[in-house]
Amino acid sequence: MERNSFMDATSVKDERFEALKQLYPELIRDNKLNLEALKDLFDEESFDESDVGYNLYWPGKRNAKKLARKEAEGTLEPVPGDGVNEDKTNNIYIEGDNLEVLRCLKKSYGGRVKMIYIDPPYNTGKDFIYPDNFAEPVEEYLKFTGQMDEKGNSLVANPKSSGAYHRKWLDMMLPRLQLARELLADDGVIFISIDDNEQANLKLLCDEVFGEENFAAQFLWTKTSTPPALSHKCRKTVEYVLCYEKNDSNNFFGSLLDNGDVPLLNTGNASKILLFPAQSINFTFLENGNIKKGTYEKLEVLDEIVVENGKNKNEIHLKGSFKWTQDTLLDEIAKGCFFIIKTNKMSIRFQRPFDEGNFKRPNNMLNLEFDKTEKIGTNETASKELEALNMGDLFDFPKPVSLLKYISNIITHFNKDSIIIDFFSGSATTAHAIIQLNAEDLGNRKFIMVQLPVALNEKESTDKNAIEFLDTIHKPHTICEIGKERIRRAGKKILEEHPELKDKLDVGFKVYRLAQSNIEAYKPTTGSDQQSLLKALDAMEKQVTPLREGFDLNNPNDIQKLLTEILLRQGFALDSQIEKTTSLAKNTVYRITDEVHPIVLHVCLDSEIKPETVKNIVFAENDKFVCLNSAISDELYAQLSDKGRVETI
Repeated sequence: MERNSFMDATSVKDERFEALKQLYPELIRDNKLNLEALKDLFDEESFDESDVGYNLYWPGKRNAKKLARKEAEGTLEPVPGDGVNEDKTNNIYIEGDNLEVLRCLKKSYGGRVKMIYIDPPYNTGKDFIYPDNFAEPVEEYLKFTGQMDEKGNSLVANPKSSGAYHRKWLDMMLPRLQLARELLADDGVIFISIDDNEQANLKLLCDEVFGEENFAAQFLWTKTSTPPALSHKCRKTVEYVLCYEKNDSNNFFGSLLDNGDVPLLNTGNASKILLFPAQSINFTFLENGNIKKGTYEKLEVLDEIVVENGKNKNEIHLKGSFKWTQDTLLDEIAKGCFFIIKTNKMSIRFQRPFDEGNFKRPNNMLNLEFDKTEKIGTNETASKELEALNMGDLFDFPKPVSLLKYISNIITHFNKDSIIIDFFSGSATTAHAIIQLNAEDLGNRKFIMVQLPVALNEKESTDKNAIEFLDTIHKPHTICEIGKERIRRAGKKILEEHPELKDKLDVGFKVYRLAQSNIEAYKPTTGSDQQSLLKALDAMEKQVTPLREGFDLNNPNDIQKLLTEILLRQGFALDSQIEKTTSLAKNTVYRITDEVHPIVLHVCLDSEIKPETVKNIVFAENDKFVCLNSAISDELYAQLSDKGRVETI
């Protein structure tokens, strides 16, 4: 009988192409887009070059876009013992090329991330750029990290003298930003640090990826209080932080941060009548008096309004192009929302209350510069923070914890269990800031840090200091080891300062590393003659499982690696709960649950599925069972399929 393959879900070439095929099948010929049919579907004149509009273009842009749509070829494997409180934590640290890592995370974290912060290479001419032009991304990554051929190198310098100076940087950023957008929740926000070298290009690129209408602000951050005295043109003291919302319709910065003067009327909406309870409207233009029934410039007043001490004494009916329904109005009032009418034109607006406690409303989100009263630090402050952890002089230009804590609080103050990602993690300032913020407001924010394990160069002064430091703690000479050690020390220091938070604050993290898939990639048969066919059949008979050569089903570490790959391919988060089912003695079955998934994933990696297991296992509706294709007979497969969905590897 035909079986559902575990690989089917991951072998789709391009989700958008498949969606286009479903919507407009007439555009597809021989599984390719028919451009002539596309012109026929739309007005052919719309393809004229004069009408394509303004956009950011560079040679190779099309190939850069394809990189984001490419399916993940690798996987993430756990590195047990390298983290802290690994059995309890929800925090994640990942070593690997962030483009392939983002592909691995897309299915599990798509639409779930509240905030992303990145501090990418500024393209100063001295730093390195990721050349994403290799055919086998994981193999090239492994070459670079020394796990394969020492001749491999996945980073190249990008000097300003290069003819492709800006293009290489844009090639790197475009696919990563496209994937970042897919990870963001509908009300998610991304912050990107940058300086003058690529600020203009980044703004145009983000307008394209996130939508110009979703641009929230470009903030200034004072990076230093001691600018270089020998600067020839100007002494630069600031850098930029670009901010984009996933979806402007959420009006995050308008309704939540600014919190005032948000119109309740929306021209174009159908006119409706709403009942406003007594004491719900503030009339700032009238302290005491009456407002007669009638049609005003913005509203129709259906009941005479008695205003006493600046508020409506009686309940009133108003007619206008309201955004809300009556139920929404009453729900908002129950949450503390109130309304304002400032002039006799009767234009009504609303304000939502802020949560009390220690949250100070940012009073300048419409200004360019971060609020100095918040005491946001500089590079010098960040260096002192590292010195406090006995990690001084390890980075040239670290970001201060206060900067990351400030923007994280803005976005997650009302969502303290949010997921926050930084995929240019560097010194792991973002992780430090999240732990500190959780300590201050007892939040449960979770971080995911991603960093390429760049090898340190002892010829560089800062790298030399880092190498000497890593030698003292007996760790390999990579940036990742500094970031992980920073998280360990920051968590320990915070608990030492606040012992009352023990067992209440998550200062731990689990470590994962980008690796080759545990499952052999499908290799199509070449040749159509009888000899080629016999050769293919012989290879299939010799292959007991589709697992890569050297994989050991009796090795617990290999089992954990494969379980991690399975849950990622099935869209389950890395902090999903994995438990062994104790009621099935004949087979080892793992029960995997994720708080956002309504189903349970049951996985058995034994070489043979026993009849007793099929008989006794219990599924809830829509639960899924995954096992090796070679481990289950057609008869047992059919019996199991009657209980729930079954997929095989």
